Amino acid sequence: MTEHSFSLSGDLTEHGHKLVQRVYYEDTDFSGLIYHARYLHFLERGRSDYLRCLGCEQSALISVDDEGLVFVVHRMEIDFKQPARMDDVITIQTITEKAGGAKMVLNQEIRRGETLLISAKVVIAVINKHGRPRRLPETIAEKFLGKAE
Repeated sequence: MTEHSFSLSGDLTEHGHKLVQRVYYEDTDFSGLIYHARYLHFLERGRSDYLRCLGCEQSALISVDDEGLVFVVHRMEIDFKQPARMDDVITIQTITEKAGGAKMVLNQEIRRGETLLISAKVVIAVINKHGRPRRLPETIAEKFLGKAE
């Protein structure tokens, strides 16, 4: 049996965040391969835990100030390269390309070992609790860009 050592919420890296997950039966289709829509779940977990590791829990951002701060997926491009299978251990890597103004751009990959399974570019809109666009506070943008102290 292979031993793995990692945090439940993943780990911040020099360029972003990585999260290790296992593929379960519930993630697969009748062929035993991961169902294509389940990759969205893994990508979301990677983004959510990236926020958590940066100290920006989504549940707290809604009340960060009078406006509130909410992140919503605006656009996503996904390239499916190779399938994952039940019991595979996969790594979700999330890297910030842009953080500022009213959007963020995150690049994500899912790998099994060194094998690239999925690559995705995710554009995140920054809105307030009323659904209106708002600027990403500089202090939060700096965290995503690795400039926070």
